[in-house]
Amino acid sequence: QVQLVESGGGLVQAGGSLRLSCAASGSLFSIGGMGWYRQGPGKQRELVATISSAGRTNYADSVKGRFTISRDNAKNMVYLQMNSLKPEDTAVYYCNADVRTTWGARWSDYWGQGTQVTVSS
Repeated sequence: QVQLVESGGGLVQAGGSLRLSCAASGSLFSIGGMGWYRQGPGKQRELVATISSAGRTNYADSVKGRFTISRDNAKNMVYLQMNSLKPEDTAVYYCNADVRTTWGARWSDYWGQGTQVTVSS
């Protein structure tokens, strides 16, 4: 099995910063793309940022220039540095990873439980 555990959420004032971390553990033969998604109140889950195993990144337009995704392959970690936070960034943030649990296994999608980020105005 694979577990993804997020940390680093909290309450911050507008203009502030937070750094989210996600630790992957369990049967991790290979980790492919990793990413962060969020779901705000009354909204659907949306992509925030993704990063490939080679380090290629992709961002939602709404966070470009403010958020930075990074990963540490040796530690099986992915991070999201969030700067210049806005009230509309308030959401539950979820970590996501594509994982092969053994040699020859298909890639499977895994999600963390989420961490709450609240930005006050």
